[in-house]
Amino acid sequence: MKKIIALLAVVALFSACKDSKKDQVILTTSSGRLNHLSVILDNDLWQGEIGEELREKLAAPVEGLPQQEPLFTISHIPTSAFDGFVRNNRTFLKVQKRQEPSFKIVRDSFARPQTGIFISGPSTESIINIIEEKKPKIINALKNTELREQQRRISKSLKNDKFLEEKMGVSLKFPTAYRYAKKDDDFFWIRKDIPNGSMEILVYEVPFSMIESDTNTIGNIIKMRDSIGKARVPGPTEGTYLRTEEAYAPYLFESKIDGKFAYETKGTWEVKDAFMAGPFINYAVKDEKNNRYVVLEGFVFKPSATKRDHMFELESILKSAKIN
Repeated sequence: MKKIIALLAVVALFSACKDSKKDQVILTTSSGRLNHLSVILDNDLWQGEIGEELREKLAAPVEGLPQQEPLFTISHIPTSAFDGFVRNNRTFLKVQKRQEPSFKIVRDSFARPQTGIFISGPSTESIINIIEEKKPKIINALKNTELREQQRRISKSLKNDKFLEEKMGVSLKFPTAYRYAKKDDDFFWIRKDIPNGSMEILVYEVPFSMIESDTNTIGNIIKMRDSIGKARVPGPTEGTYLRTEEAYAPYLFESKIDGKFAYETKGTWEVKDAFMAGPFINYAVKDEKNNRYVVLEGFVFKPSATKRDHMFELESILKSAKIN
């Protein structure tokens, strides 16, 4: 009797394995340029109010850049053409008119990794209402997908950050294309040369009092940046140095780095008494264990050129930080 039960168990297990193999779908690797989004909907919807709403929300200007660049570069694909290799795009948003309103974020439907967003509703008004209501979730889902992809690409060839970790207790994942411009016990300047410009990363620490001295947080962060710029980041000639551009107030947000609270600041930098400027992103990460703010900053110099994707690379690097 025991032998019969054991045999039946083996047969059942074998059958289950066969069934699970049948159910498995081998997904191809997703493709697509970073921050490019495929929007799938019929031509009449794309040319009407729904298309306008999507362009307004998802191709809105990126905050903190000196010139207007879209949050996502959108490619319209008619519903009938959403087939074959087109379905391999890493991110897509599909809109359809259907009786029941619906909003879904799905992962790895046709390729891996992939984030797809499905929106449907019985009328133009109902679909626009869903887009309005779900805008933060849509943008977060798409941006997080692109951040993970950027970090995956960066991780293929990483620069050694051992000295940074030893001196400041900060590990950072950045490519070998970057080099150390300055390495001190409490200040690191890392840079990458690009055509007609450069990409820069600063890592340093300040006491709590420098940011928390009063309720004017953004003013304190500007003072902090400018004092560090004057002391540590000289310009091309004597007496010039990095500072926050006075004509434009930076944007201030609350964020998290390595699970720790951080002030996120986006704005424009300039070099005092020199014709040099560009965008920056700054994270002041509250490290309560060590009674300090760890400051992670990235900025780009590339005159008369788009900078969105360069800033996105820097953001991806800074968000990889681990504070030990």
